Amino acid sequence: MRAFLVAVLAAAPVALAAQEASPYVPLNHWAMPYVEHLISAGVIVDPTPLTRPLRQTAVLQALAAADTTGVSAGVLATMHRLIEEWRLEERRPHYRVELSLGAAAANFAFRDPLDLDRGLPPRELDSHGFGNGGADVQLRFGPLVAVTHPVVDTRLTYDPDWYATTDNATRFAEAYVSGQWRWAEVFFGILDRNWGPSGIQGVLLSANPYSMDHWALALGTQGIQLQSVATQLDTRTNSTGAPVNRYIVLNRLWMRPRGRWALALWDAGVISGVGRQLEPWLLNPASITYFRASSATINTFVGVDVERRGATTLFGQVMLDDIQVSRNDATDLEPASFALTVGAKGKVRSAAVTWTAYYTQAANVAYRTPESAESPLYFGLGTGRNFADYDQATLKLSVLARPSLLLESEVTALRQGEGDPRLPYPVVSEYPTTPVLFQGVVERIVRLALGGSWQVGGLSITGNGGVHFVHNVAHATGASKTAWIGSIGLTYRFHRQHLLP
Repeated sequence: MRAFLVAVLAAAPVALAAQEASPYVPLNHWAMPYVEHLISAGVIVDPTPLTRPLRQTAVLQALAAADTTGVSAGVLATMHRLIEEWRLEERRPHYRVELSLGAAAANFAFRDPLDLDRGLPPRELDSHGFGNGGADVQLRFGPLVAVTHPVVDTRLTYDPDWYATTDNATRFAEAYVSGQWRWAEVFFGILDRNWGPSGIQGVLLSANPYSMDHWALALGTQGIQLQSVATQLDTRTNSTGAPVNRYIVLNRLWMRPRGRWALALWDAGVISGVGRQLEPWLLNPASITYFRASSATINTFVGVDVERRGATTLFGQVMLDDIQVSRNDATDLEPASFALTVGAKGKVRSAAVTWTAYYTQAANVAYRTPESAESPLYFGLGTGRNFADYDQATLKLSVLARPSLLLESEVTALRQGEGDPRLPYPVVSEYPTTPVLFQGVVERIVRLALGGSWQVGGLSITGNGGVHFVHNVAHATGASKTAWIGSIGLTYRFHRQHLLP
């Protein structure tokens, strides 16, 4: 059996050499926890550090190039399962259709258990059973790929973050067209993205906003790229009732020189105004929005992402919005606005066990601006983080207990102040008394949890359960509670693929 699996992995490049345009592996795809485990263990090389999602062919190439010497049969079998999920036998244009049907039960309807007791209004426990179904259709023809993935999920009707008001159990998880060439990609559509360390919400671009249509451009090689994302945010109205158009543009220089390092330098701008449009200068990826902001009303951000791969991989991300250096008058006392993440990951002796540890923080007024229309919110959701005025320390342990059975434990300590991205920005007279971090009474949450995912043929079994110890509940001094939070789900998937006529 082991010899067979090694032979399959060794033969994979023959099929991969024929690949051209490739669909992306969605961030919530069942395979991603296994892929991230293999990357953390050093079994495969991260195809695009600090950037998610990954392309299917990039994952296959990483699996095929892996050195499997000393790797257990369970890890090899999981790698084979991933290869069989996406491997193609033909280069010619073809289609792939995957249908899914599932059921789940949980005592919460929001996506992240750590959202419990946080935000405006606070997320609360609410037990329900859910049903879901979807159809993932992919078309590939030469350098072009088209994907549409409508889903029906009754959980959405209870999710406080889902903004649809009619037919509110239906959405497009992915829906895009992409032209991919050797040194360029042009993209338009819906696809969850994350800029920054993998598995952690990016500070300004993450999977937090639901179904956000956007343009994306990438120019360059496998070692250096100029990347750009642009989208229209939801339109608001001003005090006179006039519609205010809002946009966000993010540009990034991503670099992975030969060796262990990956680095990305980026800037972004939120643009708003009555009758405002995305002028050409805003869409210029070769210029720096920060230095051109003086010519228009725009809220600018700058940031850096970094990773050093090794037996212990180190990573970090920093975003600066507004840091006051001078102290000449009252307006210079504005509180600092920033967000950051630092962490590390690696394996514990064998590739079957990996760990991830990180610390992250978002300042009190991060994502808020004096002009509320210039905040990076999409239908009330942050394009990066959905919360501010908090810090969090997390340790996770991932165990590949047997082929396609992945178990994960988590310990998180979180402190949440009363600041929130949806609150008004402090007025100038409030600057001296507005804290940089932890406004008001600080809520403290400790989460202990266990989760797992098991793929048995076309059946996916997932579950997660934990206990939250909460102090200063709802920012009330001395109020405490213990909350149990959990979910379990079953999903059956099957797919067909064939040549296009």
